[in-house]
Amino acid sequence: MVRPKKHLGQHFLTDQNIARKIVSGLTGHGNYSQVLEIGPGTGVLTKILIEDAKYDLHCAEVDPESVAYLKENHPLSSEAFLLTDFLRMNFEEAPLGAEWSGAIIGNFPYNISSQIFFRVLDERERFPEVVGMIQKEVADRISANHGNKTYGILSVLIQTYYDVERLLDVPPSVFHPPPKVWSTVLRLQRKTGPQVAVPFSVLKLLVKTAFNQRRKTLRNALKSITFAGEVDPETLAKRAEQLSVAEFATLAQEVSVS
Repeated sequence: MVRPKKHLGQHFLTDQNIARKIVSGLTGHGNYSQVLEIGPGTGVLTKILIEDAKYDLHCAEVDPESVAYLKENHPLSSEAFLLTDFLRMNFEEAPLGAEWSGAIIGNFPYNISSQIFFRVLDERERFPEVVGMIQKEVADRISANHGNKTYGILSVLIQTYYDVERLLDVPPSVFHPPPKVWSTVLRLQRKTGPQVAVPFSVLKLLVKTAFNQRRKTLRNALKSITFAGEVDPETLAKRAEQLSVAEFATLAQEVSVS
């Protein structure tokens, strides 16, 4: 078996029933046929994904020991198992290529789960659906509504582009080694309606600036941001956590882009 490595944030799922529930979270939203699994580890999800012939599966794994184990124990071509870091993957290169589009699934490494979602946002046109198991604390932040203290940068940015659904909570006892926290499986489905009419870079700058000083009112927290026109004084009197996702999108339209 593969040795779980603490520095890679590896906690291998051992419960087949939960694994099947995670894989069943894929709905085909966006009519994809390609799936990229992140951090397959020993392949508990991989095995189930292979059983469904409708998916063209690739796996991105940074651990050479895991990749060697997967190639030896799962009936996929060796090219399907990519020894690569998802955070640094170049989608322009083989075997995926610039036109690749599909779903992401995985028991995401806990130490980089937030970074994975930021990468998803950067490449959101590729990913119509994401099903991932992460720390419950991170899932709480992603799915939080405004007015909640866990509402923050990831909440606003992800909910701007994706509908978020909590599928199930998972106890530490079904992992090897058991983590110290509960986990949650989230499903993200890219929104199909009109997109936000501002560049992602502008929205990201606005949201990060607002939440970096979340105790201050937006009038003070956003002093480094230049607005093209007059901003509603009632909006500026609020703190970042009081502004809804839609209100952030509206405010971003007023940012002056040089």
